[in-house]
Amino acid sequence: MDRPFPIVGVGASAGGVEALEYLFKAMPPEPGMAFVIVTHLAPKRESMLPEILARDTHMPVLIAENDQIVRPNRVYVAPADAVLDITKGRLGVRAVGDGRERTPIDSFFAALAEDQGEYAIGIVLSGAGSDGTLGIKAIKEHGGLTLAQATDHSGPRHSSMPESAIASGLVDLAVPVETMPAQLAGYVRSFDILDKEVDKDDGAETTRNEICAILLDQTGHDFSGYKTRTFYRRIERRMQVLQVPSLEAYADRLRQDPAEVNTLFRDLLIGVTNFFRDTKAFEALEQLVMPRLFEGKGPSDTIRVWVPGCATGEEVYSLAIMLREQVEQSRSRVKVQIFATDIDEAALGVARAGRYPDTMLQGVSKERLERFFISEGTSYVINKPIRDMCVFSSHSVVRDPPFSRMDLISCRNLLIYLNSELQGHVIPIFHYALKPNGFLFLGTSENISQHGDLFTSVDKKNRVFQRREDGAAMPHLPVLFRRHGIAGVGVTESGGPAGRSLRQSIEARVLERYAPAHVVVTRDGDVINYSAGTGKYLEAPPGRPSRALMAMARRGLRLPLRSALHEAVESQRTAVRDNVEMEGGDKSEFVRVTVEPLHDDGNETLYLVVFSDLRAPAAHEEPPAKQRKGKARDANLEQLERELRETRERLQSMAEEYETAIEELKSSNEEMVSVNEELQSTNEELETSKEELQSVNEELQTVNHELTVKIDELDRANSDLRNLYESTQIATIFLDRELIVRSFTPAVTRIFNLIPGDRGRPLTDIAHHLDYAEVPQDIQQVFGARQPLERRVNRRDGAAHYIVRALPYWTGSGKVEGAVLTFNDVTGLAQAEEQQRVLVAELNHRVKNMLTVIVSIATQTLKHSDDVDAAREAFLDRLHAMARSYELVSRDQWGDVSLVDVVRQEVEPYRTGRDDRIAIDGPAVSL
Repeated sequence: MDRPFPIVGVGASAGGVEALEYLFKAMPPEPGMAFVIVTHLAPKRESMLPEILARDTHMPVLIAENDQIVRPNRVYVAPADAVLDITKGRLGVRAVGDGRERTPIDSFFAALAEDQGEYAIGIVLSGAGSDGTLGIKAIKEHGGLTLAQATDHSGPRHSSMPESAIASGLVDLAVPVETMPAQLAGYVRSFDILDKEVDKDDGAETTRNEICAILLDQTGHDFSGYKTRTFYRRIERRMQVLQVPSLEAYADRLRQDPAEVNTLFRDLLIGVTNFFRDTKAFEALEQLVMPRLFEGKGPSDTIRVWVPGCATGEEVYSLAIMLREQVEQSRSRVKVQIFATDIDEAALGVARAGRYPDTMLQGVSKERLERFFISEGTSYVINKPIRDMCVFSSHSVVRDPPFSRMDLISCRNLLIYLNSELQGHVIPIFHYALKPNGFLFLGTSENISQHGDLFTSVDKKNRVFQRREDGAAMPHLPVLFRRHGIAGVGVTESGGPAGRSLRQSIEARVLERYAPAHVVVTRDGDVINYSAGTGKYLEAPPGRPSRALMAMARRGLRLPLRSALHEAVESQRTAVRDNVEMEGGDKSEFVRVTVEPLHDDGNETLYLVVFSDLRAPAAHEEPPAKQRKGKARDANLEQLERELRETRERLQSMAEEYETAIEELKSSNEEMVSVNEELQSTNEELETSKEELQSVNEELQTVNHELTVKIDELDRANSDLRNLYESTQIATIFLDRELIVRSFTPAVTRIFNLIPGDRGRPLTDIAHHLDYAEVPQDIQQVFGARQPLERRVNRRDGAAHYIVRALPYWTGSGKVEGAVLTFNDVTGLAQAEEQQRVLVAELNHRVKNMLTVIVSIATQTLKHSDDVDAAREAFLDRLHAMARSYELVSRDQWGDVSLVDVVRQEVEPYRTGRDDRIAIDGPAVSL
């Protein structure tokens, strides 16, 4: 590749073909970037994708292959059943055994972000599921551009994928797919515009300071200590997204648009974080540190962990899981409390919820996922025991007072964004916040090389350190000054020693060698800065290190120093104490003490304490030693000196008591800080309870909605049953075990004299029209046998007939709690049976008559016949004639038959071709 150019990863799923067509139809002929398309469409649509895209783009459309160098103004399509990777601008293709990787878009986006950094662009188009969200996060963390198809009236057809990406808060542009080409073209044209402007413009640093001031004014956080290159890169991204041509124009945009200030603030806070990020580092922490945290701890002890810059909480919960496993492994009853802090309230909201999409849990093993997470659809939620270990709160490590008495500090996503000067202030704060022999866990790109005297290395490769006991003095805590030191770290010289003028170097050398010894203290007497040569006047007291000036002052200096500081604090004017006798080893020395207030624009006032040596007392005073040599002591003078010594001793005693009281107050202050932390913890628990109540309320609303739906379904079922009963016209009565009427259908009223008000009355009290006195006995029999019973009954007037079925009424638990009586009207069936009986009797009668006739015919035929053949022939002829007569009678429905028809039917067998052989004539006679 001749020069870097943006590589655009495009992810699409269901409905994505149409979105891709829209995207490339509006793409300019020379977009100046390469496109790599990753989809998981239906196999048929996926195989047709290159052909479809070739119609809608001016660029060559290629099937991605192994070791294929990505060139600008080309479109590369991932082959079916394969997953793409990219390394140094070369595509890699690997097959998937089961036919499809679950999140191919996330996989490629993550590889693209790692390989191309700020030259990576990710686009999420139409699709189902949440594939692409984790990849968008990786691209954003590495400084790339992210886009998602906006949900508007024209699309996307399937909005789950783009909506999931937009909901993460990491999408720079959520726009319709038709406008994306213009946005991309403008973005590419403005690439590196800020770098060129910074290189040629001497006022860029001034504008940068103005932007920091705008951020400080609106958000309350000072970014002047942010790494310059990272700061400019994040600003450049916003300028490219907004198509702003210059740094000054972007500063004007920030002054006019508070929403853009918040957007820049969020972009500056984006850090790289995942569950168990850098697996080997976490393994080293688990093996080298976790067991040692529990050594010597009992049920009354608490292991305290601080995670500054916790972002969205993945690192916090990773540590909580490891600590929970260590508690279970060691069977310890020690309590564990993790304080997680950040200045990004939106990220803290995500961390407090503890809900993460399944695509963001790739670093979590299956066993941990099952033990410490609860599955909710495509997301997982941290379970309650792990969540209860963590307290999330808004806190700035460079602005707010630090936590204290920590066993472990894990800061793996913060120092890389701070310049060296700000790191030089933060690391001593970590040293102060840790307990003796506490541990510090940093990211793989962070180190404490400039503060090696504060920590010893436990695992240098994985950045695990332990607090030294012989480290430096107390750090410059942010609580002591707001715009001095740390909080105002941006107000510093921009250049190093090489950038200073000759005059500044000379003045610095003169001040170092010839200026009197001095210290800078607060109004409470705590030293925050030492000059060279203060060891002659100050001496560290034995025991715990202290920054109290009065505790370090040598004998003879304490009272004058205390009175001078008190005077300067009260009057806000310079206070001087001359001829202060400082007691040394063999002789006493005389010192001038000067305390001068240092005012700074209404901020906290500091005090400069200067120690100046005096070779001799003032001229008008004769030194006490010479007085003692020149003349004999007076008894009164000795008495005064003795009283003076006693007074000094009493004052010294009072001063020590005062210092003890100050130490106690400091101890109380630390306890107050601890109480404040507990209050923060309680507040966090209350917030958690509020969230749980909101969750319960949502669940109640869901249950209420479900109940409403069930009630509607029940109403529909009741209506269906009512219509069913009315349409079937089946008389049905529902009874309980006491034969009380519970319900009945309208058809019952034709049998029993029931009205709606009869529900709740015994059935035996209701009059009916049936000849059926055995109703109670039959129902009791059903209760006893638990089997259906069937009986046929009639109305007393005989007008109707019914089949009565008595069945047991079963409940869902298998109990019989009543009976069901059904009455089927079989009156029509009874009448049909009666007609059938009559018809059968008639048929029997006619068959008997017919047989009698046949017998008579046979008798008469045999009586008048001479031989058997003639008798058989005559008998059959007569039977045939009889059959023909029967046919005539049955054809006319057994009514009158014409004699002509009978004769014609009889002679019909004897007709031949000649019709004149037989003639039939005569009057009409009916038989």
